[in-house]
Amino acid sequence: MNLATLLRQHAAATPDRIALRADEDTLTWADWDARVDAAARGLHALALPDSAGFPARVAIALRNDLDFTVTLLAVLRAGLVAVPCNPGFTPRELRHVLADSGAQVLVAPQELLAGVADAVPHPLTVLPAAEGAAPAEDAGDGLALLLYTSGTEGVPKGAMLPHAALLANHRQLAAVEPPLVGPDDTVLLALPLFHAYGLNTGLGSVLFHGAAGVLLADFDPAGSAALIAEHRVSVLVGVPPMFLAWSAVPDIGERLRSVRLAVCGAAALEPAAAARFTALTGHTVQVGYGLTETAPVLASTVAAPSAKPGAIGRPLPGVELRLVNRAGEDVWRGGEPLGADDEDDLDLDVPDSPGTDPGEIVVRGENLFAGYWPDGRGGPDAEGWWPTRDVAYADGDGDLFLVDRLGELILVSGFNVYPAEVEQVLLAHPGVAQAAVLGAPHPMTGQQVRAVVVPAPRAEVTAAELAAHCARNLARFKCPSEIEFADTLPYSVIGKVRKGLL
Repeated sequence: MNLATLLRQHAAATPDRIALRADEDTLTWADWDARVDAAARGLHALALPDSAGFPARVAIALRNDLDFTVTLLAVLRAGLVAVPCNPGFTPRELRHVLADSGAQVLVAPQELLAGVADAVPHPLTVLPAAEGAAPAEDAGDGLALLLYTSGTEGVPKGAMLPHAALLANHRQLAAVEPPLVGPDDTVLLALPLFHAYGLNTGLGSVLFHGAAGVLLADFDPAGSAALIAEHRVSVLVGVPPMFLAWSAVPDIGERLRSVRLAVCGAAALEPAAAARFTALTGHTVQVGYGLTETAPVLASTVAAPSAKPGAIGRPLPGVELRLVNRAGEDVWRGGEPLGADDEDDLDLDVPDSPGTDPGEIVVRGENLFAGYWPDGRGGPDAEGWWPTRDVAYADGDGDLFLVDRLGELILVSGFNVYPAEVEQVLLAHPGVAQAAVLGAPHPMTGQQVRAVVVPAPRAEVTAAELAAHCARNLARFKCPSEIEFADTLPYSVIGKVRKGLL
């Protein structure tokens, strides 16, 4: 069973029903299935040999369009491994993925192929269609995708996601009551399909539930709002910048009347931004947490009784989650706080509550990846547990609150400083619209705290004013030593600040 199998099933059950829309084009389930069959036969005709102990890899660097969906599912139907890539990659970046994955085919626009054609045996702008009997489908638990992580901690690595992990995450989401997505829904597919969130949570939900999808290659706030109204989109799968942008669109509440579920993930959505979107549209933003390596969703406010401001909710059914201190002891597991020595806390000021101290999120579930390409290093341990390197705490109700990544931890004279905590304090100042905090070398303390701030419109805030604000709200070692101003912050395609560019 895989995503291409689901396509076949829907094509048999509802052949003439619209499955996908992209600009003025549409595909019924039967049309989509037929195009995937022809492309899968074309792949078989290439007679691609296995290598590194796995089926051949096919890299896909296409925009959010019908060709991407056909190519992806053709690769899976042919029993090969798909390697979705950012079509905005430079030739240098794409060459790394091609060389590391050993891809034998690259499907990409001609302008991108021109810079890397010599790096792959079969550079193609589209998969060749071939006539004949449909190829056998891979119904096993083999490798489906290589998804390259963003590389915030070094060279991008390929996360190995089996078919079973992709489908498991949909079963976990489907176990939430009331149901999140059904066959009568229309899902906005505006997130990049080369990312786990857009690919599996977005496109995968269309395939898993037999819903309809509306593809959007380039996000534009007003244009997407018009598209939502035109096609009566009922499910929004988005990232923080999208919800911020929609909130600035005139009459957004009227344009989003058809929406019944709005989900935000990939990066933290500020509670004030979520509240503004809700006030304008009447729709609560359900926040999720996950990673590429977990296919991707681990926790969400949809699994909690209510969406608390700032929370990431609770683990999905079928996901086991622990919070572990730096001594390796559980401080929270299965919704229950566990006793652990205070001296092993991950130092952080959090509100006093009957909840837990911060700990690293460690998870287990059928949706986990099989490690990093090619040998599975860095994957789950022998008991199936995998440390995410993200830090969270749980409140007294069992709702989780994400703190930061261990890899972004700043050490000032041996004291832990979490950038997210400092960012929250800066964002609480009325003169600050955006903030990013990172570590910088310091000869005496090892590191110092550096902040980059985007002022609010028409605000005349100074560095001295912000320094005083931080001093009133943070311990001295957590206060920024450097405060810089910028017109904007560099964001990735999924809404995360690219701190490496600051």
